[in-house]
Amino acid sequence: MKHTILIVEDDAAFGVMLQTWLRKNDYDVVLATQYAQAKKEITTKKIDLILTDLRLPDGDGILLMTWVREQLKSRVPFIVMTGYAEVQTAVSAMKLGAFDYLKKPINPSLLEEKITAALETGQEEEELFRPKKVMVKGSSEAIKRLYKHVELVAPTKFSVLILGESGTGKEYIAEMIHECSPRRDNPFIAVDCGSLSKELAPSELFGHLKGSFTSAIADKKGVFEQAKGGTVFLDEVGNLPYEVQMQLLRSLQEQKVRPVGSAVDINVDVRIVAATNENIEKAIEQGKFRQDLYHRINEFTLQVPPLRERIEDLEEFVTFFVAQANEELGKEIKGVSPKAIAQMKQMPWTGNLRELRNVIRRCVLFAEGDYIEAEDLPVFPETIEKPTVSNDDYALRPGNEREQIEAALAKARGNKTVAARLLQIDRKTLYNKMHQLGLEL
Repeated sequence: MKHTILIVEDDAAFGVMLQTWLRKNDYDVVLATQYAQAKKEITTKKIDLILTDLRLPDGDGILLMTWVREQLKSRVPFIVMTGYAEVQTAVSAMKLGAFDYLKKPINPSLLEEKITAALETGQEEEELFRPKKVMVKGSSEAIKRLYKHVELVAPTKFSVLILGESGTGKEYIAEMIHECSPRRDNPFIAVDCGSLSKELAPSELFGHLKGSFTSAIADKKGVFEQAKGGTVFLDEVGNLPYEVQMQLLRSLQEQKVRPVGSAVDINVDVRIVAATNENIEKAIEQGKFRQDLYHRINEFTLQVPPLRERIEDLEEFVTFFVAQANEELGKEIKGVSPKAIAQMKQMPWTGNLRELRNVIRRCVLFAEGDYIEAEDLPVFPETIEKPTVSNDDYALRPGNEREQIEAALAKARGNKTVAARLLQIDRKTLYNKMHQLGLEL
């Protein structure tokens, strides 16, 4: 699996240059320009190495390293970047626990050498803290049926299609299938199909050879090759570009991939678990999704119930999310009052578990007493404003996506949840497309 590197650099241009170079060398990269932002990234993501400038607008690299070591009890490797005049300070940083330092301007070959050495060392150290995945399951009849089906299908070779609304925990179910399968000791790699353009997707999924296109400065393994022997989770598969669907179908049928620029196929052994909140059958009717690919990924279907259909599980999740928020925010909230629980059980929870978690985190942050009270809860609308026209009038179709998205946003008066519903895509995909098109988020 790819290693994730956090760059902490207040010079935005230099940081982006480093980020681009590292991504071309097959690393996942997160960029932070301030000390506070870096702390947030460290506590929410699995970081394998931190490449930090010595001086930052609101702190410095040594303070950041000290915080990671003392507060998170982590030995994630640090490489400190410094100007010539600060070399002595960088040496001091090494004495305090930094793996190494680099003088600016950065020599790419030396940077690669130090990163490789640091990552090899870091694999022997403690993994950096990240929030625990939801381990509570609930006891409602709806969720018991789902877990029973997971137990049945996990040991098989079936491709699984997971259906459910946004925020219901489809990726968690996909990981559960992987962990309960004979492939558990091999990689689980998730791919957000909504963020893959038709130009990017072949390289991301199948890999490429050096020189196969302008920015291909090195060979790259695709997701299918990286996940050898494991599971590939295709999240929001309904948003995969139509042009890429044929290539994916061939790869799944033949268990082979052909990297961009290569004339040779590579054998791959992966299990496919896909998920969507789209109506795939309707997409097939509209010519947006291949029927043969649908049947290939849908050997077994799981339906994840929305929170409102398993509301008896809400209190269990609330308890877990309060404990999680206490740990994250340094608070000591004891729980949620019965009146607040009763009020929460009346809410529609259109964002499901994701929305519930966000509400609890916000309440824990602002709560002044020992318990979250009903008055601490945000005001919930009884229903989300429904569009007065048919969704089909605004459904996103191949063509000028910018104009279609702008029209839907205008109709929804800027409400992205409503706009996504008009476009018949999920909100995450809408944000990805707006980012790709340079539209204001």
